[in-house]
Amino acid sequence: MKLSVNALNSFYGPAHILFDVELDVAEGEVVALLGRNGAGKSTTFRSIVGLVAQRSGRIVFEGRDVTREPTHAIVRAGLGYVPEDRRIFTDLTVEENLEVGRQPPRAGAPQWTRDKLFTLFPNLGEMRSRLGGRMSGGEQQMLTIARTLMGNPSLVLLDEPSEGLSPKIVEQMAHAILTMKKEGVSILVSEQNLHFARLISDRVSIIERGRICYRGTMEELEARPDIRDAHLAV
Repeated sequence: MKLSVNALNSFYGPAHILFDVELDVAEGEVVALLGRNGAGKSTTFRSIVGLVAQRSGRIVFEGRDVTREPTHAIVRAGLGYVPEDRRIFTDLTVEENLEVGRQPPRAGAPQWTRDKLFTLFPNLGEMRSRLGGRMSGGEQQMLTIARTLMGNPSLVLLDEPSEGLSPKIVEQMAHAILTMKKEGVSILVSEQNLHFARLISDRVSIIERGRICYRGTMEELEARPDIRDAHLAV
């Protein structure tokens, strides 16, 4: 198993946010963590990469227990994280932003170059010298993912990658994620957009109020409109 999360509990001060969360991602798989706003998706991702101080449970990445490791060590081990808030450097160009994310090649993970990323995201290839602050939200999202891939991760956490994007950009994002999968990147993606999840996911987990309440394939979820409507309908 590429990533295994067992009995994960997380707290912000006295507030108990995640309750015994169980997740796993296999080699070359796309798993979607679905849930409404505030369900615990982002806290789950932040906990996996060590950005939540108060947590318990066990997180194993590529057979290595990273539960107590600092964030920089987890990332250097090959786990990429794309946060929801698109933390690009607005005063750097596209190419300069990509260079910030560069890490050496690592065994068992695809190697990404700028040219390869410009093929994955053609929009970026057309604006190599543009400042990050002069890009649209969708372009910034693409740049954030591309910069993460410059670290040559074997698994990437994508937090709400389709949020606020136009339908056309959402389709481009789905194509890019499926291409990443073909290249050998395993992906855990958090989403509210069920249509987007349908396009990319092998399996899904649903989180509500910090608890995993459903796990299965996308086909199995589609066959259970009662579960889908109870936990995902707005």
